[in-house]
Amino acid sequence: MILDKIVEDKKLRLKEHKAKVSETQMRQLAEETVRRDAPSFYQALAKPGISIIGEFKKASPSLGKITSKISLTERMEEYNASVDAVSCLTEEDHFCGSAAYLQEIREISPLPILRKDFMIDAYQFYEAKVIGADAILLIAAILDDAQYKDFYQLTKELGLDALVEVHDEWELERALRVDARIIGVNNRDLRDFTIRLDTTKRLSKQVPKDKIFVAESGIVHDEDVKFLKACGVDACLIGRAFMEAPNPRELAKRWKSLG
Repeated sequence: MILDKIVEDKKLRLKEHKAKVSETQMRQLAEETVRRDAPSFYQALAKPGISIIGEFKKASPSLGKITSKISLTERMEEYNASVDAVSCLTEEDHFCGSAAYLQEIREISPLPILRKDFMIDAYQFYEAKVIGADAILLIAAILDDAQYKDFYQLTKELGLDALVEVHDEWELERALRVDARIIGVNNRDLRDFTIRLDTTKRLSKQVPKDKIFVAESGIVHDEDVKFLKACGVDACLIGRAFMEAPNPRELAKRWKSLG
């Protein structure tokens, strides 16, 4: 299964990272890092109307390498003028991501940034704060109940928000048990990377109204955005469509205006 391979590779990467900067050192750096005085990831998604999270990624197992028509700097200028938050892939082996990309984005964007990675170790949470992330991704499918609870608590202690990602009813129930404030439904099945927007529609009936409801993956056309708005989502996380667009600013503005 693809997800299992990604997690195993992440464990190997973590050994490399800890050999360079120990967990004790990274934790100390996180404790010394002062959160910037700016709207949080949660606040960016909680305002009226649909919010858009613009993603930066270089590749994915489903798409392969992605050739962007604009530079990272140009992309952030477009995002700064049109989206509400940024998602940055930092997973190295399957998404060609890097913590360095997030640090670069932090320097040129005032928007809240989601560190999108496969978070399986406390080290990654400390590192997220150090590199400038405002939020992290918690994927229910790769965490047991104890990890889920502990990592969610650690996220709060670090002053970060968590986008808690689910794909089915059981994972949604687990997210509600940790009292997640931001729930993301991934329309892509991480076991085989097939996409069904109906996943968001099916789970929408069980997401409480007081939660921020985010749709992730498979959003590439106007009709997709209209469909998800009808499902009651508060925000859409969009990767491929923006990465392949020569002008993501205009695309974001159009999708925000769709009724």
